[in-house]
Amino acid sequence: MIKMNKKAAFYTLGCKVNQYETEAVIDIFIDNGYQIVDFTDEADIYIVNSCTVTNEAARKTRQISRRAKRNNKNSIVGIVGCYTQAFPEEVSSIEEIDFVMGSNNKSEILNKAEDLIKGKKINNEIKKYKELKEYEDLQLKRLTNTTRANVKIEDGCNQFCSYCIIPYARGPVRSRDLKSIISEVKKLTDQGVKEIILTGTHLGAYGFDKNNNSALTELMKRLTEINNLRRVRLSSIEGTEIDNNLIELIAKNDMFCSHLHLPLQSGSNKILEKMRRPYSAEDFKETVLRIRDKIPEIAITTDVIVGFPGENKTDFDHTVELVKELAFSKIHVFPFSAREGTPAADMKNKVNGNIIKEHSKKLRELNDELMLSYQQKFIGELKDVLIEEERDHNTGMLTGYTGNYLKVLTQGSDKYKNKLVNVKLKNTIDPTHIEGIIVK
Repeated sequence: MIKMNKKAAFYTLGCKVNQYETEAVIDIFIDNGYQIVDFTDEADIYIVNSCTVTNEAARKTRQISRRAKRNNKNSIVGIVGCYTQAFPEEVSSIEEIDFVMGSNNKSEILNKAEDLIKGKKINNEIKKYKELKEYEDLQLKRLTNTTRANVKIEDGCNQFCSYCIIPYARGPVRSRDLKSIISEVKKLTDQGVKEIILTGTHLGAYGFDKNNNSALTELMKRLTEINNLRRVRLSSIEGTEIDNNLIELIAKNDMFCSHLHLPLQSGSNKILEKMRRPYSAEDFKETVLRIRDKIPEIAITTDVIVGFPGENKTDFDHTVELVKELAFSKIHVFPFSAREGTPAADMKNKVNGNIIKEHSKKLRELNDELMLSYQQKFIGELKDVLIEEERDHNTGMLTGYTGNYLKVLTQGSDKYKNKLVNVKLKNTIDPTHIEGIIVK
């Protein structure tokens, strides 16, 4: 028999897509009478939504899952998601695990867990990544934060970069139905959400599986028709998938945040080719200049991998030169970590770990310089800031973001929370914060 006071706990590793999916699954559990508790508390069911981008993420998934069983030896523990999809046998060998599921059918997690509680046998078979052909339409019902919300519009990736396990963990590109997206965004704005972040495994490929390469731009145009939606922000998108129509749309409509995250990964054409990236350094530069021509103040953030196999000092210097020239507003620096199961893991000419540390440090120092330089451009200006629901933990001040992704701290009462307020930017505090004054 299933007890009435049922408790479930969730642990999410990895990206915004995983976070979105966990929140949607939590809604299913709540609808079926479950109390959601902290993962360190005693629960009847523990679900780990796994990540497999790095070996460390996989290790942490195993560690967290084992810890759950120690909280309640009679509990049901399941690992779902990317790690399971990419390495099913490895995950299934973990003794403390009662069931596994891949990257699809997450809406069935509760049914599987309850079948096990009832003593029923379940099917732990995981589909091959190539067989993941349908988009699973999970939807958010409840929100822990009404300032902004992630909305997943796409799953899967067809790119197969040589360092990346994600296509094997998420399967091919599958796009969400336009009507479903619009419906969810309307429900979220009705609950008070001011900013929507469109996200996906390969966001810029939205619609490609339906032979519609302009689907993302068409979706964004439809979003402008939704009442009370104040902001739309794009998560990471490939520069090769940004056409002039999309740039024009962002430039002409204040609803779209003046911020794009374009992963560079390397400024060396030799390394980009080894990475199987679909552009050259010159192509990437041309894209950034084209965007800035239409949106001069836009924040362009990026990812850079340091120490990819075969990268020498000249290759790294090319990256530094391009990063300086393009003056990104923020750089996410990733020391190369070979992921088992990817072509890069078997490549020769591995870079010495000390060199990777040294180069990573240099890029992070450059990042701080570029962030401060970008901030300085806006000191003295008035900017709309979307105030968060929680105050800054260190200062107790209100905190929020401008459309171009500047994090602002300001004095003010709680009445400003979850509102767009006009703030005069006063001075930089550090590379990640600007102090401002609310203009009444």
